[in-house]
Amino acid sequence: MTPPKILLFGKNGQLGWEAERQLFCMGDLFAYDYPQIDFTDPKKVVALLDDIQPDFIYNAVAFTAVDQAESEISKATLINSTTPGEIAAWCKRNQRSLMHFSTDYVFDGYLGRDYREDDLPHPLNVYGQSKLAGEQAILQSECTALIFRTSWVYSMRGESFVIKFLSWARDKDELRVVDDQIGNPTWARMLAQLSSCILPINKEDFSAFFDQNGGLYHLAGGGAASRLQWSQEILDNLTHEANIKTKNLAGAKTYEFPAPACRPLHSALNCEKYESTFGRKIPHWKLGLRLALDELAG
Repeated sequence: MTPPKILLFGKNGQLGWEAERQLFCMGDLFAYDYPQIDFTDPKKVVALLDDIQPDFIYNAVAFTAVDQAESEISKATLINSTTPGEIAAWCKRNQRSLMHFSTDYVFDGYLGRDYREDDLPHPLNVYGQSKLAGEQAILQSECTALIFRTSWVYSMRGESFVIKFLSWARDKDELRVVDDQIGNPTWARMLAQLSSCILPINKEDFSAFFDQNGGLYHLAGGGAASRLQWSQEILDNLTHEANIKTKNLAGAKTYEFPAPACRPLHSALNCEKYESTFGRKIPHWKLGLRLALDELAG
């Protein structure tokens, strides 16, 4: 049995950091991030692919600064759309496989229920538009690929919402948090585990696996919540944290916090297709959050 040659892009990001710790025992892993590789330069990315000749590419790179994307359209488009499209074209030419991650922000939030894979996308901001263009470029390449849309990814490192909330909670007695944005809080470790655990361990099986299961899936924390509910759950699980000042949370509306990019209000994802296809149970977002916050006590 020959282990696959795996190439991970984005090893320093929230998802990529966790993914490296899942993938390193599944084959010969090559892990890269900026400045080793620059996703604004598709030609250099393709040159690296030619050099390594991976059997499988796990792309965890994304331009995720939603407000910043409004003024850096070219950069967001290169990272989220153009370069993934070139990777997909390379995979098609070389008969290799790709796993790529997209976002709930491809939807406008007006549907009034959790979104399924066959619901019509309509992004409200540049970030969502660039991620949707990336999805389309990969699908149009006709390479064997899995595209996972996810939602509200966080970890206990970097600049995630949970880390920001903890900083605010250590500083203020009361916080106001929007209660009209609904999504799926998704622990990056869970996302890395659920996306990698379905992969075959024999590189000869990769082509058949992706041919059979390739396509678009939703993969995010189980259940949905508002940002206010998410924040309250963070507070409720901080029994070991002595430096928290915040005692009360108050609801607010999105329009009270003007921002360059418009956010969808209800962009939660229905993930039943993933569960039924791969036979994996997606944990509830509250369980993922509790386990993530347990790291603070360690």
